[in-house]
Amino acid sequence: MVGVPLARRARRRGRPERGGVSALTSVLEYAALGWASCPGAHPLRHGGRACSCDRIGCPDPGAHPLSPAWQMQATLDAAMLTRWWEREPDANVILPTGRVFDVFDAPLDAGLSALARMDASGSGSGPVAANGDRVLFYVATRGNPDDEDEWWSCSLDCGPESLEETPGLRWHCRDSYVLAPPSTLVTGQPVSWLRPPDGRPLPDPLRVLDWLADAVE
Repeated sequence: MVGVPLARRARRRGRPERGGVSALTSVLEYAALGWASCPGAHPLRHGGRACSCDRIGCPDPGAHPLSPAWQMQATLDAAMLTRWWEREPDANVILPTGRVFDVFDAPLDAGLSALARMDASGSGSGPVAANGDRVLFYVATRGNPDDEDEWWSCSLDCGPESLEETPGLRWHCRDSYVLAPPSTLVTGQPVSWLRPPDGRPLPDPLRVLDWLADAVE
């Protein structure tokens, strides 16, 4: 596990920064939290392609892992993370879900409304990120329960069946991932923290889901 001194060393290397924090600094700090990461594609600002990947007509430019083996690739190893982002400093940051944390992915208005209500009530939201027209709530993962009927693998394009009554809300868990700050979206907007991680325990997912379900309805 990497400590803060390595993150400070990454800043001194003068890598390109987005919003004042380099991607290398960020992934080293995520590793210190126990959050594995791997490189993602990034949007292209020039030329005829929107994404840095090799796929012509990429359907999700700048918002997917570089490697199809991303689940095996994601790591906490500081040396590997440093090599990746020194070689590809513009790479976006991919965080796999369903390991240390899951992520609720809510429409912007509903997510901001739920966050405001949680703040007003004194209920801790845990880490929260702005991702374009979405708001991402990081919660404790439920892991791999003995009863598989209680859990599922989540695709990026749809939510679990139990969320059908909350349109637009997704639950990223096993077999899924999210873009993390300071990634850049195809619109040029950065992914940014509204409530950055602080090392405290992540909130219970069902408690956060209650707030989000009320906001989405």
